[in-house]
Amino acid sequence: MFSIFKIFKKKKLVPHIRLSGIIGSVGRFKQGISFAGQQEIIDKAFSIKKALAIAVSINSPGGSPVQSHLIYSYIKKMAKKNNKKVLVFAEDVAASGGYLIACAGDEIYANSSSIVGSIGVISASFGFQDAIKKIGVERRVYTAGKNKSTLDPFKEEKEEDIQRLKKIQLELHSDFINVVKTSRGSKLIDTEKNNTFTGEFWSGSTSLKLGLIDGIGNAEQILREKFGEDVVIKKLEKPKSFIAKKLSTSFDNQIDSIANVLEERAEWQKFGL
Repeated sequence: MFSIFKIFKKKKLVPHIRLSGIIGSVGRFKQGISFAGQQEIIDKAFSIKKALAIAVSINSPGGSPVQSHLIYSYIKKMAKKNNKKVLVFAEDVAASGGYLIACAGDEIYANSSSIVGSIGVISASFGFQDAIKKIGVERRVYTAGKNKSTLDPFKEEKEEDIQRLKKIQLELHSDFINVVKTSRGSKLIDTEKNNTFTGEFWSGSTSLKLGLIDGIGNAEQILREKFGEDVVIKKLEKPKSFIAKKLSTSFDNQIDSIANVLEERAEWQKFGL
């Protein structure tokens, strides 16, 4: 006798978000990782009630400290609201803002050759004051507010400008350190001796010894070890907009893309990639 009821085995499901690239709005179509660009995907992942956990893969050399913190805070908020564990996986790089986002995870994993860390703040620019003198260009700047032209690359540096910038950097650095300490807590190993907060970065293997990550392994490997070989890893990615797809072949956009590539390469090359 056939039963009119079918018995379905309950699927074990883990939504998997992937964040890859420079953090911040980059280029005409805002290809970088930003809170506005990722909020919908994060919401979608946490809306899956039967999810066993939320997986987040990160491949980023950093970027905007504000966008990094917004994404970090939102993942933490949604994890608490939905009572979900977050597992983070570093790919090639989870450095600077990339590592700040990783700190939203209850556990962080990386490949042994991943680059992890760079817990610091940087501001880089050029000085062209001598160059414009040589070619006979006169710089004319008019401001309301004596500090409006702070660190103008076509003027001599002022010590007071440098000190103002350093003050801001120290405040941002302090915020970053607090995030790491709150996230990693007692897992961190002798931060003073190991220069954990000096902006230095390490391999995944060394990061494990420093307490910056919890283990070595990739997303699929770790998730199957934790939840079984039959776990369903549901990949969630933000689709490219229709307009961006249509305009992506235009000449202007190709020029824009080249500029974006150069900008991104500069960030990745800091970590030897």
